[in-house]
Amino acid sequence: MHNMNILIVDDIHEVLLQKLSRAAIAYSYQPDISRAEAEKAIPDFDGLIIRSKFQVDKEFIDLNPNLKMIGRAGAGMDNIDEVYASSKGIKLIPANEGNRDAVGEHMIGMLLSLMNNLNRGDREVRSGEWKREENRGYELKGKTVALIGYGHNGQAMAKKLSGFDVKVIAYDKYKTGFSDLYATEVSMEEVVRRADVLSFHIPLTRETRGMVDDEYLFHFRKPIFFLMGARGGIVKVPAVLKKMDEGKIIAAAFDVLPVEKFPALAEEPWYQDLIQRENVLLSPHVAGWTFESYYKLSEVLADKVIAYEYQ
Repeated sequence: MHNMNILIVDDIHEVLLQKLSRAAIAYSYQPDISRAEAEKAIPDFDGLIIRSKFQVDKEFIDLNPNLKMIGRAGAGMDNIDEVYASSKGIKLIPANEGNRDAVGEHMIGMLLSLMNNLNRGDREVRSGEWKREENRGYELKGKTVALIGYGHNGQAMAKKLSGFDVKVIAYDKYKTGFSDLYATEVSMEEVVRRADVLSFHIPLTRETRGMVDDEYLFHFRKPIFFLMGARGGIVKVPAVLKKMDEGKIIAAAFDVLPVEKFPALAEEPWYQDLIQRENVLLSPHVAGWTFESYYKLSEVLADKVIAYEYQ
C-alpha cells in the first residue's frame, strides 16, 4: 500500500477515474493543465498519469523526489525519460494492451488500401476517370509479412493477419522462443530474404532512433510494401523515398512520422516529395486512437495502477 495521490494531466476516459475512486486511490483530474502549471503542482503528488501532453523529462522528474509512479494512457513510454525515471526508482506503467487491436486493424487497412490503389481509384472515379488496368491490385494471400518486434502490437497484428492466408514471420531482438499459431520467429537475415510486406512494432529508444536508413533498407531482396505504425523517429523518410525511386519499395504507409503536426511537418525538407507520391498513404497518428481504445487504454491503465497500489 502506497496511499498514492495521482495528478492526471491529460484527457482520459472516465472509467479510469471511476476505478481509482472505487479503489480509494486519490487523484486530481486536470486535463487542461499546462506544463508550467503541472510543474507547480507535481510536488504535491506521488503519481502522474499522462498521455502525450508533454515530455516528462529529467527536469520535470526532479521537481518531485517523492514521485513513485508514472502511468501513460497509451502504448510506449517515449515521452518519458524512462532511463532516468527508472534510476530514481519510479514505477513506469504503459497501457499497450489498450490499443494493440486498433493499431493492427488500422495498419492492415492501410496495407489493403495501398495494394488495391483504393485512394487513387476513388479519386479518379470522382473526377470522371475510369482506369481499370492502371489500378490493378495485388493480393495479400500467399505473401510473407515480416513484423519487426513481437510485443503486444506485433502479436495483435499477426493474429489479425491470420485470416489472409499469408506467412507471418517476426524478428524481435529482445525475445526468443516466441513462435506461436500466428507468427514464426526468424532471424533478420530471413526477414530481408523473405519479406513482401514489412511492418514495425517496436518502441522508440536510443537504439531504434533512425534505425531504418539506407543501409537497413539496402538488404531487402524483394520489392516490399512498407508500413510504419510504430514511432516516426524510427525511420529516416528520405531513405524510404530513395528506395521507392529505385523500385525497392512498392508503396509505403505512415501513420507516424519523425515530425508531426503543422506547421513543423510542412517545413521538413522531405515533406513535399512524400505527399506528391500516389503510392504513399498517410494518417495523422491515429492508428491506436479509436472510440474503443480511448476506453480500453484508460481501463487497462487503471487496473495496472490499482494492482501496483495494492501489491
